[in-house]
Amino acid sequence: MENENRYQRGLAKLQEIDGEAGERVVASLEDIAPDFARYLIEFPFGDIYSRPGLDLKSREIATVAALTALGNAAPQLKVHIHAALNVGVTRTEIVETIMQMAVYAGFPAALNGLAAAREVFDYT
Repeated sequence: MENENRYQRGLAKLQEIDGEAGERVVASLEDIAPDFARYLIEFPFGDIYSRPGLDLKSREIATVAALTALGNAAPQLKVHIHAALNVGVTRTEIVETIMQMAVYAGFPAALNGLAAAREVFDYT
């Protein structure tokens, strides 16, 4: 029963944050790794994003920063830039967050992050 609650809570939070973009990510895993799709809903969204300690805007800023710093997660970064916009983060805040990562992750990571932001901004 607890896993079903985690799943339902996670699905609702994913919908609130990402809308259709999140649904597409989950759907893209159904034919290859449906269990992983379930984990993706339960843990990040059902457990972590649902915690009361940070608002969704702060969580998405942190996620954009982390994915930018990784430097190798452009598809996920684009999804979370879209999600950040969806929960009220401004384009300026996203750009500033990505630029801040140049200090800690290097210019190549920040440049890649800005390229991802440009793609999302052009699409939205």
